[in-house]
Amino acid sequence: MKKPSERNNATFEDLIGLGDHSARKNYYPELTQKLDELDVERNRYKWLFDNALHGIFQADLSGRFRAANPAMASLCGYSSASDLVEQITAIDQQLFVDAQDYRTLLMRLSQDGKVHRYETRLLKADGCFIFVSMNALLKRDADDVTLEVFVQDISERVSDQARLKKLNEELEERVTERTYALATVNHKLWDEIRVRETTQQELLVAKEQAEDANTSKDKYLAAASHDLLQPMNAARLLVSTLRERKLAVADAQLVERIHVALEGAEELLTDLLDISKLDQNAVQSDPCAFHLSQLLNALETEFQPLAERAGLILKIRKTDQMVFSDARLLMRVLRNFVSNALRYTNQGGVLVGCRVRGEYLYLQVWDSGEGIPQKSIVDIFSEFNQLEQHRNGMRTGVGLGLAIVDRVARVLGHPITVRSRVDKGSVFTVQVPLLTSDMVAPRPVARTTSVSGFSSEVVLVVDNDQNILLSMDVLLTQWGLTPYIATNAASAIELCKQQQITPHVLLLDYHLEKGETGLDVLDSLEQHFNTRIPAAMLTAERSDISLRHFRTLGLQVLNKPVKPGKLRALLTHMLSASE
Repeated sequence: MKKPSERNNATFEDLIGLGDHSARKNYYPELTQKLDELDVERNRYKWLFDNALHGIFQADLSGRFRAANPAMASLCGYSSASDLVEQITAIDQQLFVDAQDYRTLLMRLSQDGKVHRYETRLLKADGCFIFVSMNALLKRDADDVTLEVFVQDISERVSDQARLKKLNEELEERVTERTYALATVNHKLWDEIRVRETTQQELLVAKEQAEDANTSKDKYLAAASHDLLQPMNAARLLVSTLRERKLAVADAQLVERIHVALEGAEELLTDLLDISKLDQNAVQSDPCAFHLSQLLNALETEFQPLAERAGLILKIRKTDQMVFSDARLLMRVLRNFVSNALRYTNQGGVLVGCRVRGEYLYLQVWDSGEGIPQKSIVDIFSEFNQLEQHRNGMRTGVGLGLAIVDRVARVLGHPITVRSRVDKGSVFTVQVPLLTSDMVAPRPVARTTSVSGFSSEVVLVVDNDQNILLSMDVLLTQWGLTPYIATNAASAIELCKQQQITPHVLLLDYHLEKGETGLDVLDSLEQHFNTRIPAAMLTAERSDISLRHFRTLGLQVLNKPVKPGKLRALLTHMLSASE
């Protein structure tokens, strides 16, 4: 037993049982380490609380702050967290814009114990308010209940949503205006060309559908496209036939005015359909390897007559390079570039050329027009935007072409650049990947020379629209071909038997009567003749699925309304290839 003097000299370790003779003294270093770790952890949480990017506060159920971090004070416009806690004594009245929001939050917490992404508005010190998103937790400790809330400022997101809604409303209003303009132009067009009463009725039905569906442009475009494109296609072919004939000056001027009005209506409808599909992400790129000469030859055939009528020189530098892209979408980009260049060039000409740099080919369209002011270059890719420069008398367009090109280029992943100098001209460039060694190369394409006429080759046209059949018959006959027309597979085979003919080329509409399609007609004719016949689909069907299916079958495709220049180029190519 220790002496009293020895007990008086006892240390703190002796008093808590960790003296020299205590076995528990061995745990003292570990206990000290744990206390240090707890202290470090506490300091870390305090640092996180003080330096968090989002606001954090604690409150009791009576609506008083217990604690708040600096970020919370900054969100609410207070100089410090202490100012926020001291000045706001009733959260529901002084912090929340709507006290009912706070009561709703408490009610949901009492039911679930926690709430995520609760959106409300909080008052700031200057009387303004902000939109916030809250994650809240209800903590119960014995008799005490604490409300812990994490606050994120979402005012910018709410503002962006409001701006987006406004932009959408403005777009709908603009589409409605353009739809009304389209209906007006179409009505005048049918009055001028005095088409049959049945065709006028179809247009009125399509117009009524457009007016009924003007709150949804996509629904209108889908419903009215086929009904509008069919009679427009017939009218386009008839007007083109008249333009190629020798007429009196007054009659020729009237036909030319009809042609310009018809082209304007056609371009507006086609562009609206295309931009609607692009905005819905309904257009997908289907890249493959192909010879660029295919596109350049087609481009030359289509636009050379247009350039000559405008008194301009169109030069296309040919190349044997092979590229990897979607030929159909790339052609849309090039066609728009050349069309715009011819439209905004008063004298001189347009040059299409290529430059190879590394693994890319740069397709360029140069013109000697009036150029584009530097401040307007970005704007030319916006919808319904046209420059104020003088035009050479050609059709003015509707201001959607380059907006479509911009979207198509993004689908393709092909960058577009523009350089221009006022009074000097412009150059539009699209960057296309060259064919590399790991890609499958296409078979060589023989060069074909455009011919000025045909030699009575037999062309069989199958369509369910009598106006289109009449138009095709007149136009193809005028070109020097021998056309035969039918409305379905049975009548086509019967006609071939009676006339004892074998068509050189088939021009087939896709959607026929009673569910029959152009593909059914093609199968029937090939079985009848027991041979493969060159065929092209002339259709108002524009879905990517159908177009890919046609391409898989090796069929050429022209969308209605068919442009006579493109049709003539296609027939020249198909007849040359079949020789």
